[in-house]
Amino acid sequence: MSETRVRIAPSPTGDPHVGTGYIALFNYCLAKKDGGKFILRIEDTDQSRCSKESENMIFDSLRWLGLEWDEGPDIGGEYGPYRQSERLDIYKKYANELVEKGHAYQCFCSKERLDQIRKVQTSANRPTGYDGQCRRLSSEEAKSKIDNGEAHVIRMKIDRTDGAQTSFYDEIRKKDICYQNKEIDDQVILKGDGFPTYHLASVVDDYLMKITHVIRGEEWMTSTPKHILLYQYFGWDIPKFAHLSLLRNADKNKSKISKRKNPVSLTWFRACGYMPHVMINFFALMGYHAQDEEKFTIDTITKSFDFNNFGTSSPAFDFIKLNNLNGLYLREGSQEEFISYICQKDKDQADYLKSILAIIQERVDQDHPFQYWVETFFKRALVYSKEEFDAIKREPAEISKVLKDLAKYLEKLQVTNEQELKEAIMGFQEKSGFSSKQYMMTVRVSTLEKKYSLPLFESLWVIGKDGVTQRLKQAKDFLNQK
Repeated sequence: MSETRVRIAPSPTGDPHVGTGYIALFNYCLAKKDGGKFILRIEDTDQSRCSKESENMIFDSLRWLGLEWDEGPDIGGEYGPYRQSERLDIYKKYANELVEKGHAYQCFCSKERLDQIRKVQTSANRPTGYDGQCRRLSSEEAKSKIDNGEAHVIRMKIDRTDGAQTSFYDEIRKKDICYQNKEIDDQVILKGDGFPTYHLASVVDDYLMKITHVIRGEEWMTSTPKHILLYQYFGWDIPKFAHLSLLRNADKNKSKISKRKNPVSLTWFRACGYMPHVMINFFALMGYHAQDEEKFTIDTITKSFDFNNFGTSSPAFDFIKLNNLNGLYLREGSQEEFISYICQKDKDQADYLKSILAIIQERVDQDHPFQYWVETFFKRALVYSKEEFDAIKREPAEISKVLKDLAKYLEKLQVTNEQELKEAIMGFQEKSGFSSKQYMMTVRVSTLEKKYSLPLFESLWVIGKDGVTQRLKQAKDFLNQK
């Protein structure tokens, strides 16, 4: 029997997502139960969005949770390199192999043509997808176009004969999941810039790294038949697949958890004082049902690990339950554990606390003590007043729209210092349609609760871009209730 080998493969495109911790936990526990290996792979093929800072935050967050990997980009291993950007020649080799075998083809269609195809399909209420024009080119015609320097990608060639289908067994649902091939697009597997898409890179890496089990979120389930086909095209053994149910917001719509509605960054939870073993326990309560007890540790999940213990309904990311759980651990722990937690929390937040003190130290006096100034930096839910927003002299609906647009704008940006955050916020003023005074008051009241308070941009940089966007959304929601 082969050694159990599993992996977690996040993309370093921002703060590490709680979903990364959730998926990593169960991969880790399966590996440890079987005496196998847990691999960390960095999927950084989207170079325009990836950053070294984000990669380092992934390392820090997983280690904070106690999920140490056996192989990875920072520690090496037998099957590296473990960053996809360092494996481009490998992907190109295998993409060309598929072309030679007749399972893939070069596509020379322009973006304009593809956009037009999608537009026609959408207007006709038909499924969108590539129409297969270039799959009809002969190898000679394709070679001639390549020799002439025509830009192209490489696409999978899906078997579309009547009745053709692709299926796989899901370890959690305990059944075969079947897709008709006519529903599967001729997916791009190698882009024009030489970078692979997720589909090719994931399959090639999993095979070469000898991954035996692919445990990932159910949002990838519709991609799995494409991956099965790639395994079959190459003639490779197929790993076992298990798709965990999506984490949902605790709202009436049960929407997929996202930063638009809740904080989702592991670094945010760490900074707010949630303990790592509480996060582990919370992840287990959402997705794992091995026993009736409410307390889980990495060790107890590892010992009881069984795919039969996973549910198929989407769990809600309930902050009330998480807060209660964090409080329960604090209350039930020994005094020594509590002191250790406080000291560690301060250690983790040393830089954060120093940044706050640098802003508030000269403002502390008898009428405005330390807690008066520091409170806003640790609040998750701000307390707004109608009077503060009335002073802006704009309609609540107008202010709400500016807050919504600004939050959406900031979410798409990567900022690395206070000046960049300031320039981003200030640069949006013209788009807001507000006067400079109205706009700055809107930002200040929405993020710091008061129109007269601490230095704005110094404070916002300490709070962080994600914290700022969350506060903008809170203020928007407050105004929409009026």
